[in-house]
Amino acid sequence: MKLVLTEEQRQLRETVRSFLAAVSPLSEVRRAAESETGYDPAVYRRLNGELGLAGLIVPQEHGGAGAGYAELAVVLEETGAALLPGPFLATTLAAILLTELGDELGDKELLPDIAAGTMVATVALDGDRALNGAEAEVVLTVDGARVRIVRDGTRTPLTTLDPTRRQARVELGGGAAVAVSEAVLARVRDLFAVAVAAEQLGVLRASLDAIVAYAKIRVAFGRFIGSYQGVKHKLADMHCKLEQAESIVRHAAWAADEAPGELPLAAALAQAYVGRACFEVAGDSLLLHGGIGFTWEHDAHLYYKRAKSDEVLLGPPRVHRARLADLLEL
Repeated sequence: MKLVLTEEQRQLRETVRSFLAAVSPLSEVRRAAESETGYDPAVYRRLNGELGLAGLIVPQEHGGAGAGYAELAVVLEETGAALLPGPFLATTLAAILLTELGDELGDKELLPDIAAGTMVATVALDGDRALNGAEAEVVLTVDGARVRIVRDGTRTPLTTLDPTRRQARVELGGGAAVAVSEAVLARVRDLFAVAVAAEQLGVLRASLDAIVAYAKIRVAFGRFIGSYQGVKHKLADMHCKLEQAESIVRHAAWAADEAPGELPLAAALAQAYVGRACFEVAGDSLLLHGGIGFTWEHDAHLYYKRAKSDEVLLGPPRVHRARLADLLEL
C-alpha cells in the first residue's frame, strides 16, 4: 500500500496547482461560472493542450498518457481545490467508462478525441441527469447492464446548487445499447467513487486553508480569532478530517491501480467518509468566517455548494454506508 506521493506525483501536483492558480483563480472562476458557457473554453483548451490532462488515464494506444488512478487523484484534488468550472470531471468520468469498456461500444474514435482534448463527454449518473450535459457532444448512459452513446437529443439545462458546475437533463433516445458485464460496471462505479472522492479531498483542503488563513488575520475583541480556544479546537478537528480523508483517497487510488480486490471496499469507504467530511469542513469554514462568510461576495459559499453537490453526486452518503456495511458483512 502506498499513501505517500512519489516524486513524479508531487511534481504533477505542483504543475497543476501552479497552472490553475495562474489561469483560474477564484475571481476567474466566478466570472466563468456567470458566463454563457459556464466555464472558460480557453482554460480548458490549455488544460488539455499544455498539460494533456484529458488524456491522463486514456491508454497510450488511444493517444493518452496511460497514467494510473493515483495520478488522476492528484489532478482531481487540485481541480477540486481550485473549484475549476467546466466539464473536466464529466469528461474524466466518461474516459473512465470508455477505458474500462475497451472496444465493446464499437466507437474507436471517442477515446482518441477525449485524449486530444477536442471532445467534451459526460455520463448520465442519475437516470437522465448529466454533469455538463448541455455542453457535452457525447453522453454515455448506463441502464442496468447496458451502455448507450447518445450524440443527439434534447438537452435541458437544470438549476443547480453549485454555480460552478452545470448539469442538464438529457433526452435518452437514439443510439444502440450495448450489453456490458456487471463486473465491469461495478468496477466503473468504484472508479467513479474514487475520482469524486479525490475532488472532494481538494475542496476539503482548500476550505480548511481558507479559514486557517482568515483566523490569522481576523481580529475580534482585540485578539486574532485563531487564538480563541473554541476556534483552535474546531480547526484541529477539521485538520484531523483532512488527514483521514487524504489517507482514504490515497489508499483507494492505490487499490484502483494495484489491488483490484481491495477496490470495492476502498471506494465505498471513500464515498462514505470523504463526502461527509468535505461537507462538514466546508460548512464549518463558512461558519467560522462569521457574517462575511454568508455574503454572496465571499468565496466560502462556493466551496460549501460544491461540497454538498459532490456529496450527493453518486448518491447520498447512506447508500455508500450501506454498501460498506454489506462489504464488511456487518
